[in-house]
Amino acid sequence: MILDRFKLTDQVAIVTGAGKGIGRGIAVAFAEAGADVVCAARTQADIDAVAAEVRDRGRQALAVRTDVMHTEDLEALVRAALDAFGRIDVLVNNAGGTMPRAALQTSERFFEAALRFNVTSAFLLSRLVVPKMVETAGGGAIVNISSRSSDMVQTSFVAYGAAKAALNMMTRNLAAEVAPKVRVNAISVGGVATDALAVVLTNEDLRTQFEANTPMGRPGTVEDIAACALYLASPASGWVTGKIFQVDGGTEFPSITVPAPKL
Repeated sequence: MILDRFKLTDQVAIVTGAGKGIGRGIAVAFAEAGADVVCAARTQADIDAVAAEVRDRGRQALAVRTDVMHTEDLEALVRAALDAFGRIDVLVNNAGGTMPRAALQTSERFFEAALRFNVTSAFLLSRLVVPKMVETAGGGAIVNISSRSSDMVQTSFVAYGAAKAALNMMTRNLAAEVAPKVRVNAISVGGVATDALAVVLTNEDLRTQFEANTPMGRPGTVEDIAACALYLASPASGWVTGKIFQVDGGTEFPSITVPAPKL
């Protein structure tokens, strides 16, 4: 049956930023699809809670405290996954994010931190995981969580937008090198109802503006993104690699603008 192609039965998935929001949604969705999940994030209590949700769905889980800004943490994460499960089939590079800041107020340190957090860490973890996927599972799939900030002009998002644009290009270039054994795709996410969007969704005027500028008339849910991640991780997308999927409610321009001071 076609639905069988969307299963991850007995596969092992690493999900970074798994403690809350989109990462949590993906971890739980993968468990429901049959995967064992390695939950990675900086806050131990958060990933312990998500690991418990995975186990509640009948799958095994491992919570590994990880700061993706530190290479040694990425190395330890891969070792822990292999020690616990003996294989890696799927990697979701979800950890990321950078607060808005006007371009002329963006320091060298801030800009470089945005690149490290949103793209360099994903590259380093992918480089660690790809050989292990091939060695232990014969191949695998990587899903990078990007943002529509990567291709829409948004004031006050020069660092974040540049980093996510780099993540998109990293996805495409890496996919070409590791095919056909490992597939690499990305999801370019629009405005999703997580803590990051709370300032908009809890303000009636801002929420009205956001919904009016979103063709689908609502913010996204973590399940909207998790469903796409499941497709890209599963055999259902077995002929798909090097692609950027836009899951954004149909937006073609920013639903909300963060103003920057005029010169």
